[in-house]
Amino acid sequence: MRKYFNKLVRDRIPEIIQAEGRTFQLETLDNGAYLAALMQKLIEEAEELAAASPEKRKEELADILEVLDAIVVTLDYDRVEILAEQRRRRAERGSFFERIKLLWVE
Repeated sequence: MRKYFNKLVRDRIPEIIQAEGRTFQLETLDNGAYLAALMQKLIEEAEELAAASPEKRKEELADILEVLDAIVVTLDYDRVEILAEQRRRRAERGSFFERIKLLWVE
């Protein structure tokens, strides 16, 4: 029975499916569609992290980092530049380590 996915998958997934003796159809995305698929994959992985059991959180975080790495490369950014921007924003606006939840402002 055919099951439709229509989503971005990791590079080795076709190899794994083929090793199982199953048939499939692929599509190689152009740059615009690839970036859009990566953004959707980031949302998907974030939702999976939010729903994950404590035992699965490292795995889900690793998946998010994999997607972020692909986005950085696709946008032709340098990871060092991204980390520098993170430090700049942290110095300017802070981090999330102090667990502050804003309730209201007048």
